[in-house]
This record gives sequence, C-alpha cells and structure tokens, in this order.
Amino acid sequence: MLTALVVDESPAARRQVTGLLELTGWLVHEAADAEDAHWLAASTRPDLVVTAATVPGARSGSFLLGELRATGSTARFLMVTPSPTPELRAAATAAGALACLSAPVDVTLLLDLVGRRSTEPAAEAMTDVVDLPDADLDADLMARLREVYADALPTRPDAITAGLRTGDPRAVAHAAQTLAGPSGQLGHPQVADVCQAIAAEARRGIMAHRLVAELAGMAGVDRRSGDRRTARPDAAFSGPDRRLAARRSERAD
Repeated sequence: MLTALVVDESPAARRQVTGLLELTGWLVHEAADAEDAHWLAASTRPDLVVTAATVPGARSGSFLLGELRATGSTARFLMVTPSPTPELRAAATAAGALACLSAPVDVTLLLDLVGRRSTEPAAEAMTDVVDLPDADLDADLMARLREVYADALPTRPDAITAGLRTGDPRAVAHAAQTLAGPSGQLGHPQVADVCQAIAAEARRGIMAHRLVAELAGMAGVDRRSGDRRTARPDAAFSGPDRRLAARRSERAD
C-alpha cells in the first residue's frame, strides 16, 4: 500500500488532502509541525509528502522538504499553498518538489498528478498547473474517481461509527471531515454537508447519532439511529492529531 505524509498546521487543510488520497487507497499520516513531520517521515518512510508552504518549526515548507531529502527520504514531494508565487515555486523546485498546487487542491489534478508520476524520479523538474496536459483534467478521470467513491462510500461511515461506539468525539470529527472533502468535490454536496455537521457537533463534544444515521442512509448502510448524546467528559476534543498524541505518549514511556 502506498503511504503519504500530509504536513499542514491546519487540521481542515490536512484532511482535505488526506480524504482525497485515502479515497484511492493511500495510507495517510498527518503532521502539524516540522518536528512531527521528521519523526513520521523517518518511521513510516512515505512514498509521497504533501506540505504547506508554511510549517511551524521549519523555515518554510520547501526548507522542510529539503531537510527530508537530506536525511534520506525518497518520497515524491508536493507543495500546496493558497497563493503559489514565483518565489514559492522556485523554492519548491530547489527542494525537488514535483509540483506547487493552489489550495484547495483540485481532486482530479492531485490524484492524476500523483498517479501518473508515481514512478518518476523524485528530483524531476517541478510542473506548474498551467503546463499539465489536458489528460490531467479529463472527464474520464473524474468518472473513474466517482466510481471509486461510489464503491467505497458504504464503508466510509465505519470510522465515524467506531468513534461513536468508543465515545471519542475527536475520532468522529476527524473521520467526518475526511469524508466531507472528496464528497463535495465529487458531486455529493449533501453527504459533504452532513459530514461537516457531524464534525462540528463532535468538536463541541456531542455525538450526533441522528446525523450519522442519516449519513449511513445516504451511503446505503443499514444502521439504527439514536438520539443525540453528549460525549464523555474524558473524551474531550483536544490536540491536533491522534498520531501526535500517540507519539508524545511514546516519548513519555
């Protein structure tokens, strides 16, 4: 299984990219800062690293990519930023990035770019969005992605319901937000809206059983609905990422 590392201070920005990659079978790890990015890159050896232009604990996202390459990473690199300036693109090029993409990332562009170039040398010259061939944005790819999404959708609520069963609002919010991104981009705005609502409730510590039952119905899953309940106080939503918490617990041991 291909693995990816998504580095961004914003949980929402990370999950937007994570959801797109997980949709097509990638195993994705997330980091909110440079320290955790280095640790995860060393421990998981990802095939792809997607970073923001600005990363806490690093001089820049491109500087982080350069550090990862210097420490032996053979991953393909991508940078994502709301405003790709010539300076950012030049810095990404120097770090060996495959492309510098505008955020939010277009689903067809990201997945086709990664898929078509996954076997090319990591130090390939950066490709700008305007230079990509029309095939990278063709309707056939979107149709294939929608088929993958439709096939995977019935299993996607499982992570959300698992969080409900364990009383973990943080896991519920993460899983719902991850599903919301590709749902919206692949033509399922109602699914995206329900996922956003589930995530918003979970961040308040509320388990939205009714909304999860509604989502299960949309996904074609038979699930008994329940009343909305307040989560356990000891399961409060905190911290940027479960993996980060696990790492810090590991350090404490």
